[in-house]
Amino acid sequence: MRLIGGCCGTTPKHIEAVKKYIAHLPPITSKVVALEKPIIIQDAKPTNTQALHEKARTKRTIIVELDTPRHLDTSTFMEGAEKLYAAGIDAVTMADNSLASPRISNMAMGSMLKHQKDIRPLTHITCRDRNLIGLQSHLMGLDALGIHDILAVTGDPTKIGDFPGATSVYDVSSLELIQLIKQLNEGISFSGKSLRKKANFSVAAAFNPNVRVLDRAVKRLEKKIECGADYFITQPVYSKEKMHEIYEATKHLSTPIFIGIMPLTNSRNSEFLHNEVPGIKLSEEVLERMRLCGEDRERATAEGIQISKELIDTAAELFNGIYIITPFFRYDMSLELIHYIKEIDRKKERGFSYVQTSN
Repeated sequence: MRLIGGCCGTTPKHIEAVKKYIAHLPPITSKVVALEKPIIIQDAKPTNTQALHEKARTKRTIIVELDTPRHLDTSTFMEGAEKLYAAGIDAVTMADNSLASPRISNMAMGSMLKHQKDIRPLTHITCRDRNLIGLQSHLMGLDALGIHDILAVTGDPTKIGDFPGATSVYDVSSLELIQLIKQLNEGISFSGKSLRKKANFSVAAAFNPNVRVLDRAVKRLEKKIECGADYFITQPVYSKEKMHEIYEATKHLSTPIFIGIMPLTNSRNSEFLHNEVPGIKLSEEVLERMRLCGEDRERATAEGIQISKELIDTAAELFNGIYIITPFFRYDMSLELIHYIKEIDRKKERGFSYVQTSN
């Protein structure tokens, strides 16, 4: 042993005394350590399923968000996920207690989807609810379950949810979380220790284009790419003009973008999203169209779907990735939009142009 150190209270006199005491000892220039069992970091096993971001570079790719239940009955959730997957989507994505309200763990539901129904899960992870220990443990658990599609987000603040007295953690930002996940892909833990195996996570990052100065949001995207983001998923967009603006502002990036489409259910829903949910803004035209539906539920549903189809017409021209957010577990609305996207693509394959929907 040739290592000597000091802590609080160590003075120059202490150092001088140590130097005199060890002056006769020769320095060590090399050291051989014999390990009983060498530690080998294994490469992650290749998966047969193409990564979502790789597919979205060249082909239509559709993911659909379905909230996990607030209660313990999972039957309706599983039924909805099966119907959505049967319609031809690429993955079912699940938020991590969105709006800071507790739901069944998306890790648990993701495992059920994958192992019971052979449905590809994409789980969100927030920085809000877990410290660094919990985040690494959670990610290691996802890897052990074979769940490799992740969306890393900051997370809605606890004050807006069902438990306003709950504590937000935020040990790291979403950018730092992306870096840490990519570190796991190198077989290295958050603390720098060997994991003896490389993880195989494909990491999505959030993109909020509903801002006044889009260039600043794009600069943040570029930082997330530097941190290792493989693709982006946007907040719902309710303006064709905004979609064109997004396209022009991001066309220099090779990282795929999934444009968010969330059908509106009624006027109250649209007003709430516009005024109360961070990161979502509706155009005045959309708000007025939903107001005109009054209390007529069927008319409001039809109008919400019609607005979404018009937005999809533009999104499908500009982007390969489309992200449908299912409102209030109305997966029937999401199914109609999936079928609409599929029909657009079939017409394109046959060489037909399609006419954008109108009022």
